[in-house]
Amino acid sequence: MAKFVPQAEMPLSDQVRVRREKLDNLRAEGFDPFVQTRFEVTSDSAAIKANYEAMEGQSVRLAGRLMSKRGMGKVSFCDLQDSTGRIQLYVKFDEMEEASFQRFKKNDIGDIVGVVGDVFKTERGEISVRVHEATLLSKSLLPLPEKFHGLTDKETRFRQRYVDLMVNPEVKRNFVIRSKFIKFLRSYLDDRNYIEVETPVLNTIAGGAAARPFVTHHNTLDIDMYMRIATELPLKRLIVGGMERVYEVGRIFRNEGMDPKHNPEFTTVELYQAYADFHDMMDIAEGIISGAAQEILGTYEVQWMGENIDLAPGWRRLTMVEAVKEYVGIDFDAITDDAEAVAAAKAKGVELADAAEKTWGNALYACFDQKVEEHLIQPTFITMYPVEVSPLTKRSPIDPRLTERFELFICHSELANAYSELNDPIDQRQRFQKQVEQRERGDDETEMLDEDFLTALEYGMPPTGGMGMGIDRCVMLLTGADTIREVILFPTMKTIGKESQ
Repeated sequence: MAKFVPQAEMPLSDQVRVRREKLDNLRAEGFDPFVQTRFEVTSDSAAIKANYEAMEGQSVRLAGRLMSKRGMGKVSFCDLQDSTGRIQLYVKFDEMEEASFQRFKKNDIGDIVGVVGDVFKTERGEISVRVHEATLLSKSLLPLPEKFHGLTDKETRFRQRYVDLMVNPEVKRNFVIRSKFIKFLRSYLDDRNYIEVETPVLNTIAGGAAARPFVTHHNTLDIDMYMRIATELPLKRLIVGGMERVYEVGRIFRNEGMDPKHNPEFTTVELYQAYADFHDMMDIAEGIISGAAQEILGTYEVQWMGENIDLAPGWRRLTMVEAVKEYVGIDFDAITDDAEAVAAAKAKGVELADAAEKTWGNALYACFDQKVEEHLIQPTFITMYPVEVSPLTKRSPIDPRLTERFELFICHSELANAYSELNDPIDQRQRFQKQVEQRERGDDETEMLDEDFLTALEYGMPPTGGMGMGIDRCVMLLTGADTIREVILFPTMKTIGKESQ
């Protein structure tokens, strides 16, 4: 892949020199293109094309970026790109003032212009604007990528998203869908009497997830603080306080690796509902994603990672024990001994992490993690996780080795994680303590002990269902994107000069 070279380190090309000379000449003539502060816009390219019959002959005011120029002499054709698309400009010598026409001819591809003209169709039938007045609103001092090759190098596309959006109009679709998904999500929860709240990004304890945090320093307080790895614990404090349905859409920060599904900062929604359980959360997860697909795309059928995915309601629900039995061939319901469970897992080629206790629950989870996830293509809820990997989840009243938790998988990717929340402060302290012991053994991704959260639980938290959903991955699903960087406007990148991603 080509190495990214910052513009400041590149020698001026002939094209750049010419553009800067044009700027100097314009300023010498009293036409500084960076002085203009406002240009009234009355229409856009999409509206003109959609309503041509009603707008034919009408005067319009448009603004946008010149993306092409054709023709010489007394007639020029240009493509103007605004936020809604492109439209052709027809610029003729005798249709505008001579001085203005001559200045317009000197404009470059990439320049931002405002035009006044009337709507018409050319002899070839293309809807266009016949320009009578033109104003250079901003001079592009750098040439856009070459027309036929465009901006295709992903390293440069993600670093210079502004250029990516200019020359690859289809990229904008992903971010329009992202905006619509978040709008639908908020509407879905608001209609069910949830209250949207905000909780701190900086905390003295990194809790609510198994993840390595980013650390920063507060100068005034002279303490280290952690950028949040989850919004769970503050939101559950609000449930204790009597706010019975709350949610937060927010940025999360985890100091971990980057790959097609992971970015160090990403967006989630976490929601909590008093007097509900993980079954209610399954219904909400299914309702949000299937409902968004129908409203935004007009269909339940999507393509993602080379698979045809059916998002129609009625998604499969499997316990982890059932899933391991189906895909691995081990019936953990028939195993009661830790050593037997570990031996059964190893016999199938499953490895347990060195830091993990050799227990029935850890053996079950390792089998699922290493052997089952890859098979989960269509929407599937995997429920009843072992207590060892679910420190904030209520135990199953049927089998205390398991918890009332689910994760939602589509195309072997996790999109949501939900619990019947643990509200027993004594049990919660014991589980936190196990996490502390694991951390002391070298696992820096385990939960920290949060004494204030335990205090909150001691005041009493009602039975509660809670869920976290990855917004970036949901948008990947709806757009068919194969990497998270295609749905984050400004993804995290290595610093310039280091080897490309």
